[in-house]
Amino acid sequence: MKRLELAIESIILASRWLLVVFYIGLGLALAVYALSFGKKLYEFITTVFLLGDTDTILKMLGLIDAALVASLVVMVIISGYENFVSRFEDQDGESVHWLGTIDVGSLKVKVASTIVAISSIHLLQVFLNSSSYSTDQLMWLTIIHLAFVVSALMLAYIDRLMGLSKGKKDEA
Repeated sequence: MKRLELAIESIILASRWLLVVFYIGLGLALAVYALSFGKKLYEFITTVFLLGDTDTILKMLGLIDAALVASLVVMVIISGYENFVSRFEDQDGESVHWLGTIDVGSLKVKVASTIVAISSIHLLQVFLNSSSYSTDQLMWLTIIHLAFVVSALMLAYIDRLMGLSKGKKDEA
């Protein structure tokens, strides 16, 4: 019976390597997104002298938005791999220090914070171009953004509570 239990546990533990497919897929999606970013950047560069101030700011905010989304994907790939699959090591078998370590709770807070930043940029773009939106659309976009803000604050609060309770357990 013990042999069967060990076999099941080995299969379950090995199943974490299936996550690699997702992280590689995210890396490929990031490469495609980089091409999309390159196209946006090219269009911005070729039209920058034809754009007004508001349109220039809107284009730049779009580029910042893309950079934040790309950073979010990289954060998920690296921290997800580190937390669930395997640690990154250099050729000498030493831990790669520049990556740092992000636990699952901190990752949730960072992802939520990045989503709030992306939502903020999108909302700023909307307000800079508010004549294209109805009052109802502006209200709903603001409410949705506030929902993201409240969610991020709640995740940060919960993560902090978990950290405090973990600290108390470590002291005991």
